[in-house]
Amino acid sequence: MAARKKTSRSLSTKQKDRMPAQRFAFPKERKEPLNDARHVRNAIARFDQVEGVSDSEREAAWRRIRAAAREYGVDVKVRGWRQLMKGGKTGRRS
Repeated sequence: MAARKKTSRSLSTKQKDRMPAQRFAFPKERKEPLNDARHVRNAIARFDQVEGVSDSEREAAWRRIRAAAREYGVDVKVRGWRQLMKGGKTGRRS
């Protein structure tokens, strides 16, 4: 029986390291890559789990996510990032 090559849709560390910082929602931390529609949807879903960033960094990240969503045709229902704050790891609620 032939071994099946494992395919992964996630980015490797090497691939993330090669990406320019502006392709991340949070470039300083290099968190939440925005390189395709799947990653944009994931960045939206995990927005409230990002720790150690200020509100101004969240605002800038939200602008980058919205721009990437337009680029990749991802429909975003929420109007602002505060609507995404469900109290994830950050424990914050809007």
